[in-house]
Amino acid sequence: MIKESVLRELVKDSLERELPKLIKRDLEVSLDIKIKRALSIIGPRRAGKTYYMFQLMKNIPENRLYLNFEDYRLEGASHKDFARLIEIYYQMSPENKKEKVYFFFDEIQNIAGWERIVRHLLDNEKCQIVLTGSSSKLLSKELATQLRGRTLSYALLPFSFKEFLKAKKFKLSDYPSSYEKAKIIRYLEEYLKFGGYPEVVLFGGKENIIKEIWEVTIARDIMERWEIRNPKVLKLLIKALKESKQFSTNKFYNYLKSFGLKVSKNTLYNYLEYLKDSFVVFTLHKYSPTYKDIEKSIPKIYLADVGLYQESLELGRALENIMFLELLKKGKDIYYYITKSGQEIDFYLKSEKLFIEVTYDYDEGHVKRMIKAMEETRVKKGLIITWNYEEEKKQKGKKIKIVPLWKWLLGLV
Repeated sequence: MIKESVLRELVKDSLERELPKLIKRDLEVSLDIKIKRALSIIGPRRAGKTYYMFQLMKNIPENRLYLNFEDYRLEGASHKDFARLIEIYYQMSPENKKEKVYFFFDEIQNIAGWERIVRHLLDNEKCQIVLTGSSSKLLSKELATQLRGRTLSYALLPFSFKEFLKAKKFKLSDYPSSYEKAKIIRYLEEYLKFGGYPEVVLFGGKENIIKEIWEVTIARDIMERWEIRNPKVLKLLIKALKESKQFSTNKFYNYLKSFGLKVSKNTLYNYLEYLKDSFVVFTLHKYSPTYKDIEKSIPKIYLADVGLYQESLELGRALENIMFLELLKKGKDIYYYITKSGQEIDFYLKSEKLFIEVTYDYDEGHVKRMIKAMEETRVKKGLIITWNYEEEKKQKGKKIKIVPLWKWLLGLV
């Protein structure tokens, strides 16, 4: 149990907190919802979830309580301590018992049994609850059961390129001049190299910050949370994922076996799930009309931010990773596609019936491959993302737009 004096101090600190200056994120979450739902903001560590909470709090000047469950003063706290914090808040602000209160609970997964308190508040108090967490368990079926389906989840990843430009205080005009275009390209080159983690964008020592993000994510979110017994294998897995466009667990298992490293396939599958659960790694499956074939396909690998690749990423793949993350943020139904002749198209958006190819060095072969895929699937629209080439092509009733990455990222096409 946490001392009563400490709990009171935490609540008082929250009531007196001044919100910091922040960069407005593009994610839109409405606090004015008509149904009893907790709002979950999930994503990788250091992506800016806490500051996004502060962004939401700026619209709620009163009747609010913010609690960070990574505060050292709450180490070892239980759900009973959590419940007591709420009681103390109402004791300190008794007038809020009659008003709607906004509760902001940061890194909620650190409190065992937290869902009981959240469920109780939803059932018995006039309130809106916002949660953040670094584990995708906040999206799981178990959570849906624990909160009886009463949660809406939103994913927050590191800065998009638009947000990156905001952080750099670059204001985009509707019709960029040649000078502005050149500046955008320079910023995009920086974004490709170092990515969009807020600390990396805003401060110096970028390589050291990225290295530290890796170490904290691995140490805290994976090794400690799941009590990893074979850290060497985990680190080799991460290295393989960074260097692999597609990843076969079976091939990696045989690779480790050839070096005399004994580990079960189930362990490797678990480690991969841990990385996905911590929002470090995303997998993309090949499109097929059947769900079984989709799940059996060898997945392509993307990281939560291009900066995490550091020096191991070539330019074409960097563009592709950025494009994947943007499509993910837009909630698209994404797959990759393999033609009957074995040629790959980077993305297929099933709901929009749209193929997307991403390339740094454009040539006519990209159009030919896309036309072939479009003929096989009766898709009529295609998009080719390039570094600086732009054109529109129409062939056999098919329309293909070719646009530079920066224009697509900034919504100028």
